[in-house]
Amino acid sequence: MNNGFYYETKIGKIGIVENGKAITHITFGKMNFQDICINETSLLKNAGNQLQEYLEGKRKKFDLPLEPQGTEFQKKVWDALQDIPYGKTFSYKDVAQNIGNIKACRAVGMANNKNPIPICIPCHRVIGSNGKLVGYAGGLHIKEKLLEIEKQNADS
Repeated sequence: MNNGFYYETKIGKIGIVENGKAITHITFGKMNFQDICINETSLLKNAGNQLQEYLEGKRKKFDLPLEPQGTEFQKKVWDALQDIPYGKTFSYKDVAQNIGNIKACRAVGMANNKNPIPICIPCHRVIGSNGKLVGYAGGLHIKEKLLEIEKQNADS
């Protein structure tokens, strides 16, 4: 049985889900999952605290066990996203190049779109090659806010 819990944050209500050993999902707003027990476990509490610290600009890296479910390609992209430095942005092309498949820009975009653990797996750090913010599960206003938090705290 998976456990989930909601946290009120400065960017709105965030749901975090864990499977007993790792974080599996972060959602903006309502959790739409079957078989979730609303129960704040110690892992969820730790994740919630780290998320709050991040949003306050006090944390630059998450120290949580993550277990996203996806294809091998998606997992490769999600691993690459975790290598994007705090306060920096990469284009979809940059990520495609970093995973060794320069022609996979669109596929990288689709993997980004399917990221089940946003913020911890920082898909918000991926922008269009023209520098524009494109797509984000929580909405572009949230992506913009996350990038702003990182920009303000990157050197501190």
